[in-house]
Order: sequence, then C-alpha cells, then structure tokens
Amino acid sequence: MHGSHATGSPYAPHTEEDRTAMLEAVGADTVEDLFDIPADVRFEGSFDIDARTERETRRLVRSVLGRNDDLTELLGRGHYGYYVPSLVDHLADRSEFLTSYTQYQPEISQGFLQALFEYQSLLVELTGLAVANCSMYDAATALGEAATLADRVRDTTGHRVLVPERLREERRSTLENYVAGTDLSVETYPVDDGNVDLGALEASVDEEVVMLYAENPTVRGTIEEHLEAVGDLAAANDALFVLGSDPIALSVLQRPVDVGADVVVGDASVLGLPTSYGMGLGLFATREDYLRQVPGRLVGASEDATDRRAFTLTLQTREQHIRRERATSNICTNQAWVALRTAMHAAVLGPSGMVDLAERDVRRARDLAARLDDIVGVKAPVHDRHHLREFVARVDQPATAVAEDLERRGFAVHVVGDHEIQVCVAGVSDDRIDRFAEAVEEVAR
Repeated sequence: MHGSHATGSPYAPHTEEDRTAMLEAVGADTVEDLFDIPADVRFEGSFDIDARTERETRRLVRSVLGRNDDLTELLGRGHYGYYVPSLVDHLADRSEFLTSYTQYQPEISQGFLQALFEYQSLLVELTGLAVANCSMYDAATALGEAATLADRVRDTTGHRVLVPERLREERRSTLENYVAGTDLSVETYPVDDGNVDLGALEASVDEEVVMLYAENPTVRGTIEEHLEAVGDLAAANDALFVLGSDPIALSVLQRPVDVGADVVVGDASVLGLPTSYGMGLGLFATREDYLRQVPGRLVGASEDATDRRAFTLTLQTREQHIRRERATSNICTNQAWVALRTAMHAAVLGPSGMVDLAERDVRRARDLAARLDDIVGVKAPVHDRHHLREFVARVDQPATAVAEDLERRGFAVHVVGDHEIQVCVAGVSDDRIDRFAEAVEEVAR
C-alpha cells in the first residue's frame, strides 16, 4: 500500500501520482482512454447522488427497506422460504469461505474443497447416481446443460427434447436459449390431473427423441406416480431421461436411479438459502458413463505427496481450462459459496432431519388443503394426487381478486389460472397458516 494519502481512504491506495505513472506505462493519457465506449452511449451528465456518511447511508437504507410490505409468503413454484439455521450464517460468513474465489490452489483450499466434496457426496447419496458436480447457476441452466449433454451422448438420429406442458416459464425460456444454437427442438407433452399423461407421452415418444424430461414433485406440487414407466419409455427409445427435483424432496421420494433417471437437475438452494427471488443453486448429477461430459467441474479426493487424503478440482471441462472445441459447456463460474451453505444446512439437519422436514411438508400441505376445501367457494387441492409443500386451489371468485384481497391481509400467493391460486407451506409457521386459512375464508365469501 502506498505510504502517503493526501486525500481519500487508505483502502483506495492509488494517488494521482500512482495513476499518472500507470497511465504513462501503458501509453494512455486518461483513464477513459482505457475503455472503448462509443460516444453515442456515453453518459456525460451527473448522477446527482449526494455524498453520505456510513451512518446516514444505513439510516437511508433502513428507511427504504421499511417501505416493503410485510407479507407472509405462501408462493411456492421455486420460492421456498425454509428456515436456515443461524449456524449456517456464522460458518459461511467466515473470511476463508466468503472471500474465496475458485479453489485453483488446493494446498490453500482444503477446507472449502472438502465442503464441496461433501456437497457432491450428498447429491450422490440422494440421487443414487455416481457423479455430481460441485454446483451450477440454477435449475434452469442445469436443465439446459442436460439437453446439450443428451445431444452429445445419445446416438439417436433426431433432435427432439420433450418437456411437460406445465413447466415454469423461466426454465422453458432458458432451455430454449440453450438449444437455440443447436439442432435441438423443444416440444411439450400433455399432463393429466397434474402428472404425466402416460398414454399421450407413449404416442409422442419415438426414435427422434433425444431427451425426455419430467419433474418430481411437479410445478404444481403433485408427486409424480409414473416415473418408472417414463424411464422405461425413454430407455426403449434410447433417449436420455432427465428428472427435475431437489434435495428435500429426494429425501423421501424414490431415488432417481431406481426409476431409470440418467441425469438429475434442480435447485439445491432449498437448503442453505432463504427465498431468493431468482438466485439459486443448480444441482447436476448423472451416471458415471457421462463423467467426462459433465459441465462445470468436479471436486475429487486424492492423496498428497505424503499419502494424506487431499481434495482437488479433478475435472474441469469448461472452455476456460481446455481447448474451446473440446469444452462441454461455457459455464464460467458456479455457486460454490451457496453450495457450501447447502452442505452446511444438510449437515445440521442430518438424514433424519431432512426426512422430518419433507414429511412435515407433506402433512402440512395435506392438512391446509383440507381446511381450505371446507370453505364455501374453494376446492383444494385441484389435483387428486399426493402433494409435497404446495398445491393448487380453485376459487369461485376471480383468482386475481382473491390474491389481491389476501395481499391486503398480509399474505402472498401465486395466481396460476383464472380461478386458481397456488399455496405453499414451506417455511411458514403454524400460526401463520392458521391466519391464512382464516383470511381465505374471509375473502372467499
């Protein structure tokens, strides 16, 4: 750090003399010369942002955040506000983790690498598949990566990717973006009462299908009952069977390997993060046959020069590290810190704790649906299926009006149809669920 600071903070050490010397060294007159910004997009005005002290800034931020509505969220559809134990925050916020970049130097990254190895091991145990990478951006990009993997490993002559007609829009959109530069085409197959319409799917699958995607639980919270048949159908047509799920659901549902899944994708941040409104943690697990086709990177256990167990990044198939034409993906980072939090949360819960959490979600969703179904003007759940975490309810009044009335009473739900709302119990306390049921009875009159 420079020895003198005439102005400014010692944490921003470049003096005017420093900047001048550096500009001379690279042959530039001003800092602006280092950036090629076209004149027609340059901003020449002033932002008119007044300088504030730290205390004033904190006061302003608190004031702005205080204007947020204090809503109890029963949103679901990927927004799951599970309670994250404080231990996760205290450990994950340690500087060794919080300031870490990619663990390229294993000799100084053993702790973080081991945590990521444990994260991978967790997914391997839950899915039954042999290989899990140490995280991706989110569930949507994991689905896109699964499609391009299918295109590389399957010998089918066609390029059809089949997904359920009810699929979260951001996942469908991201998948479309991924296949835009390939010969792949995304098509949908029908669902029946929330789950796979097996007869319609059988009629649609042929040798042209390269990937078949299903979810468990589905986007509407139902438990898929035909996964083995879907897996058999994919195998019979040499298509890659990709299953979407998450760690909490997998703790009580059939293991994907037992229903024939070749790849499992989804959002692992149901553990380790509160509701994040977009940010997530993509999980990606697959069979050992596709080890060298996995996007991103893998942490492996090895031995050092003294025969001690050691961890390192053993496989990195992204284009930063190998010849671009041989890369499996252009993913350039991952969610290592979020994966660390997921591993910590899972470790705090333990196997029995994860099962208890999932079973509680099943029980509370069933009980709340029964309570709503007793209300005149409400039918819940819409689908005559088992549910996990969430369900769809039909309301006689327009769903938008019901949701707005519920919001005025402090509750947020998704509108998923003209007369349908989706309700999720994940992370919602029992007393709040009681108050929500009372609010529904009020607005449904």
